[in-house]
Amino acid sequence: MKFEKCAIKKNDKVKVIAGKDKGKIGKVLKVIRKKDRILVEKVNIIKRHTRPNAKNRQGGILESEAPIPWANVMLMCNKCMSATRLTRKTLEDGKKTRSCAKCGEAIES
Repeated sequence: MKFEKCAIKKNDKVKVIAGKDKGKIGKVLKVIRKKDRILVEKVNIIKRHTRPNAKNRQGGILESEAPIPWANVMLMCNKCMSATRLTRKTLEDGKKTRSCAKCGEAIES
């Protein structure tokens, strides 16, 4: 099984470009490479009904984030403050970096 390469990493700032949460901006909490999905903070909130147990004495309705396909998000550039594609640049010392396709600014995670 071949997995697609994902340029988005943990702690990156992303904007949702498709789905019910289109337009929302959040931080990447987790990247699930085997399923080509990412977990974004405050995006794709689901409600789960739970019974009282040892961990959760109260029970009730819990809200949490669910993973979304990483193809539905774009990376946000800190300089030009817009969703952008990435380009790969090689520095003089041979180190590869991700950079904004619009302004050319290096993106650190």
